[in-house]
Amino acid sequence: MTMSPKASNNFLPLGNPCADAIARFEWSDTPLGDLGQWSSLLRNMTSYVLGSGVPMVLLWGAQGTVIYNDAYASFAGSRHPGSLGQTLRRAWPELLELDQNFLTTVLSGKTLSYRDQHLVVERNSAPHDVWLNIDASCVRNDDGVPCGAVIILKDTTARVRVEQRLQMAQKAGGIGTFEWYPDTGLLEVSDEYRRIWGLSPDIEVTDTLLVSLLHPDDRSNTGPAKLGSDNPLDYVEYRRLFETSGEVRWIARQGEVVSGSGGAKRFVGAAMDITPRKAIEASVRDSEAKWRELFEQMQEGFFVGRAVRDAAGHMHDFIFEELNPAFTKQTGIPAEDAIGHQLGHIVPDVPRDLIDGYARVVDTGVAEMLEAHVPSLDRWFEARARALGGDRFAVLFLEVSERKRAERLVAESEARFRSLAQSMPNHVWTSPPDGALDWFNDRVYAYSGSAQGSLNGDGWAAMVHPNDIPAAAEAWSNARAMEQPYEVEFRLRRHDGVYRWHIARAVPIKASDGKIDRWIGTNTDIDDQKAAETALAEFALTLEHRVEAGTAELVKAQDALRQAQKMETIGNLTGGVAHDFNNLLQVIGGNLQLLAKDIAGNHRAETRVENAMEGVSRGSKLASQLLAFGRRQPLAPKVVSPARLIRNMDEMLRRALGESIEIETVIAGGLWNTLIDSANLENALLNLAINARDAMDGQGKLTIEAGNAFLDDGYTRSHVDVSAGQYVMLAVTDTGSGMSAEVLEKAFDPFFSTKPEGKGTGLGLSMVYGFVKQSGGHIKIYSELGQGTTIKLYLPRSSQSEDVLVNIDMGPIVGGTETILVAEDDNAVRETVMATLSDLGYRVLQAPDAQSALAIIESGMAIDLLFTDVVMPGNLKSTELARKAVERLPQLGVLFTSGYTENSIVHAGRLDPGVELLSKPYTREALARKLRAVFANTKQRMLTATTTQQSIPSVPGDPPVRSLVVLICEDDALIRMSTRDMLEELGHSVLEAGDAREALGIINSNQIDLLMTDVGLPDMSGVALVERVRTIAPDLPVLFATGHDRVEGTAMGPMTRLVRKPFGSDDLSKAILAVVGGVSEG
Repeated sequence: MTMSPKASNNFLPLGNPCADAIARFEWSDTPLGDLGQWSSLLRNMTSYVLGSGVPMVLLWGAQGTVIYNDAYASFAGSRHPGSLGQTLRRAWPELLELDQNFLTTVLSGKTLSYRDQHLVVERNSAPHDVWLNIDASCVRNDDGVPCGAVIILKDTTARVRVEQRLQMAQKAGGIGTFEWYPDTGLLEVSDEYRRIWGLSPDIEVTDTLLVSLLHPDDRSNTGPAKLGSDNPLDYVEYRRLFETSGEVRWIARQGEVVSGSGGAKRFVGAAMDITPRKAIEASVRDSEAKWRELFEQMQEGFFVGRAVRDAAGHMHDFIFEELNPAFTKQTGIPAEDAIGHQLGHIVPDVPRDLIDGYARVVDTGVAEMLEAHVPSLDRWFEARARALGGDRFAVLFLEVSERKRAERLVAESEARFRSLAQSMPNHVWTSPPDGALDWFNDRVYAYSGSAQGSLNGDGWAAMVHPNDIPAAAEAWSNARAMEQPYEVEFRLRRHDGVYRWHIARAVPIKASDGKIDRWIGTNTDIDDQKAAETALAEFALTLEHRVEAGTAELVKAQDALRQAQKMETIGNLTGGVAHDFNNLLQVIGGNLQLLAKDIAGNHRAETRVENAMEGVSRGSKLASQLLAFGRRQPLAPKVVSPARLIRNMDEMLRRALGESIEIETVIAGGLWNTLIDSANLENALLNLAINARDAMDGQGKLTIEAGNAFLDDGYTRSHVDVSAGQYVMLAVTDTGSGMSAEVLEKAFDPFFSTKPEGKGTGLGLSMVYGFVKQSGGHIKIYSELGQGTTIKLYLPRSSQSEDVLVNIDMGPIVGGTETILVAEDDNAVRETVMATLSDLGYRVLQAPDAQSALAIIESGMAIDLLFTDVVMPGNLKSTELARKAVERLPQLGVLFTSGYTENSIVHAGRLDPGVELLSKPYTREALARKLRAVFANTKQRMLTATTTQQSIPSVPGDPPVRSLVVLICEDDALIRMSTRDMLEELGHSVLEAGDAREALGIINSNQIDLLMTDVGLPDMSGVALVERVRTIAPDLPVLFATGHDRVEGTAMGPMTRLVRKPFGSDDLSKAILAVVGGVSEG
């Protein structure tokens, strides 16, 4: 609610200059916002500050926006009113020069106090020395959250300077002395005494004169008037002295009555100006009053305790003697329950360490900072305790539960960072802002051979080459001073004494206040690079003798660059061509398939349609090869065993090559797995084999080798398109005619072929090249004329277990009656698809772009599936259309189609997880099967508990199944939940696991009657899980739940059955009966 201007200012006192300045100030330009929007806490604190006669400053918010009163305005001088509403850094920079962390320290809940603090402040464009008492404490809201800080100032400049002069006077004998003879009235005084009283040397000093200079209230009962006794009398008096300026000074006189010969008496003594001391005493009294007010208002809890000791004199508890109002807010304990009572009686579970800490403070007198968690209060406290003398002590404390929770989160974050750092191949280290390195990952210690922890601080320098230390230290110092990233090259000693060049880099991590909290750095081995640089430098020394060789290398590099640019350009071109080509093929193929139904029985026409469809198929294959070369085909990589894949291809290769070609397969032991699209890899190997057959003119020997390989830095330096690392190497070698250098140069070019016209497209090797590159691999040809050819494929190694490849459903083609929305910008393609879908029995809606499709979805029409092209014109992308459509219709299935996927649903050459794609051109059969698969997956996910809770009809003839303990292993939470409800409705007990490792843990610790698992799990396949389970529980029945009609692998057996998604309670009941009862599935 916005206040009226009058209402928003009613907390500002009238007739107060600073209040008027605050009312006029434009606060909307500051972090505090408009005056009418201020919180009640800020308004109350502002009113409190303005109403005080003591210089006070209120800092509000993280930047410390300044509000102050009239007393501080006088102190600020020419800076007033310009300081109002400014940040602390702009309004009072001298305070941050004293302590740059002043504001953050107070806002953290701590109290800061400075006594007689010397500052140089600028007044009237000139520096002035001042001395101040500064007391700052945190202001918290009702939730205990710091909001600002209040600063109370006391200008002690005058007192400090007086004390300085007094010290000088004492050193110079600044105490005046006197002797007074009452019998004669003679008064003898020293020059310093005259100075103290302000008397010139030519004035006669008499007691009457001195008395006249005193304050009227102090003129009676003076020292000499007391000389009526015969006994000597010690005497001290304090009197006020009037100055001509009107000011009052205090004089202290002390002396004694001395009896002389003949009974004569004289008064001997000394006098000193104690005005500064009196001012201090008054200031102390004022300060105590102000501190008492602050004590009552402060947010920190405070109490005074008195030790309770046992018979042996050990402190084992304490009694609360005094506490402030914040005590109850911080602890939740009412004051009346605490004062006069022992802590142990109020909080029985107080930690022993806390009491022992207070005992140390009382017994040693040394202040301590303590932390403790009190379980019954469920709070953390931070306490500062100091001794008061005797058995009493004072404690200032604050609840820090939120901070401790934050520290725990920071510790967890630090642990995650260290876990990540330990997994990195580089050296990783950290440092606090002071530059003393405090942590290194294990790779640093493994490299150096040093003991854990020995490199902290300056210990790391022992690794650095002595000649490199000065430059490294200077760079590190400069980076920290400038708060800029650090980068330097130096040599680090390995555990065997060898020095290797590294590049060290570090970046500063800053906190929310902009200050550096930590540095994180890495050391990367660049010794090979430096060796190359050294070799280059040495090469430069003899450049005249090696110009010819250097020129040849340059030409080779330029050729390689041109070749790479050419391949990339052709790849982009072929990708675009393939997209348009696939759309044309889709129109032609779709209409041919529709036409085939119309001419059924006309043999001649059917033959012509089949010939045309064969042309479409060949065109589709050509487009696929173009996409493969251009690295634009959507891959579905899986972890594959190359050895198994090659062995499974043996029969196919022999049929393709013929009996006159000898085939030898050489597979190394311990062959690694690789992450690859298996279908495309089979196609690539088949292409290479057919090319080899043609090169051997139908006769010769083909050798297929598979082994593990490591491409080192030396190899990658001469092959810019490959990274060093571990690879699976597949080599295809023939005994054919080989290739010339000219042919080798063009071997991977699309449409280049040495075969007679009409015998090949020239895309075979191009397709293999593009596929290997898209898969993150490397390809190399070794060939000479008359010596045959070897083509080596280097595929990245995978350390994961082999995935189980589930065969695609090849069952009968079925349609449906669901409603499908087709979003396709190509009119011909859209019309063909709509006709095909209608022919399959579906109800079809159409949209020419994504925006129109979204409008249809938002109209409320019943739609079961969105079938959308990936690439369409307009601002709304197809992926965004799919996301919005599913948000509005959660039960909606989504199927993408495209002849060229770009980067919308394919990234790094791989199809995004969860995306269903049907690549153009597709057949009527492929479309029908894909639609049913999408519908099945969607229905299974949307199966709700209400469906499963319906009563399950009995199945005549099925024997009852006893109550089982069933373990469900399924990563989809919705499917897992609905399956659990079905099983419980069937009377079974259910345990759940989201991945294979969790399932194995449950099986190891529980008695399980049946394992029900999905085939595709996030950490390993369901088949691999069952194979592991068979080693633990050989007789455990297993039920696979999958969208396919069979599961390949060794996991299938007598104790294994399959239930196909989507399934209902009936299907599940029959499947359980089959696997547990041992009957066939029928």
